[in-house]
Amino acid sequence: MEYRKLGNSELELSTITYGAFAIGGTMWAGTDKKDSINSIHASIDHGVTTIDTAPFYGFGLSEEMIGEAIKSQDRSKVQLLTKFGLVWDGSNNGKGDYFFDADDNGKKVPIYKYSSKQNVIKEIEESLKRLQTDYIDLLQIHWPDVTTPISETMEAVETLIQQGKIRAFGVSNYNVAQIQEAQKKVQITSNQVAYSMLNRKIEEELIPFTLAENIGIIAYSPMERGLLTGKYFLDSKLKENDHRNGYFGKFDLQQVKTLIEELSSLAHSKHISISQLVLRWTTLQKGISIVLAGARNAEQAISNAKTMDFDLSSSELEFINLAISKVK
Repeated sequence: MEYRKLGNSELELSTITYGAFAIGGTMWAGTDKKDSINSIHASIDHGVTTIDTAPFYGFGLSEEMIGEAIKSQDRSKVQLLTKFGLVWDGSNNGKGDYFFDADDNGKKVPIYKYSSKQNVIKEIEESLKRLQTDYIDLLQIHWPDVTTPISETMEAVETLIQQGKIRAFGVSNYNVAQIQEAQKKVQITSNQVAYSMLNRKIEEELIPFTLAENIGIIAYSPMERGLLTGKYFLDSKLKENDHRNGYFGKFDLQQVKTLIEELSSLAHSKHISISQLVLRWTTLQKGISIVLAGARNAEQAISNAKTMDFDLSSSELEFINLAISKVK
């Protein structure tokens, strides 16, 4: 495994970071607790020291399982990244910015972006309890909340830093202007944003800005929620309440299938999986600090960790980039 310093912080994180969205189950057609905890243990055993989660993932379940999984580990050797600002339990009393309705076992649950000072403090106390720890290595705002001034949200962050409950602070899904506003109050360590072979928008404005400001980029959805594994084009069937039934519809699936077929030849020659090839390519892109990779069982976790066991030559990267350029 390779470890990288995150932005302007002192955090040293594993380049492949365990992404814990799917194990929460919500929007992913459920989860298996035993498999999920095994996947976390397998990740740690193979050098993945960093785990990224959020209260929204499984409405607290993801954080709870992580807390259970790491309680036997040396806490100083595991970096916990979590978030705040998505409310599902009605505690916002109708305040905040309505986001969408999440499917929770057939029940529609309204989700709000809400980052008032009071709510931030409340959420962090709940996360600390679920994670069974007294500090969070990197706290992140999950999504911008247009109903709360950024300065108010940052006041809460300042308090948490002073209390020693968080080591560093990052944003997620922020644009350049929003980062600049937040920086007036708090040092911004990182921005967690969507980035993949099929979604490279951040290369235009965000990456140049974060490089200049020494702000790390945490890439999420590098596999486009499993689409780039290629399984979807074989015999993999999604359950009815899996959000990816709709999510995959935004892509030209025939072009994606062709891309995977082109990359398969290179993956085969290197004795690696398509998933590993896609993840490794992502880790090598300019401005990308760490890459989130989800795993729902130990086998997937080990495969993700082994992504860093090989490299890609300049000619191999050229081959990959040419194949990507054909996808509109």
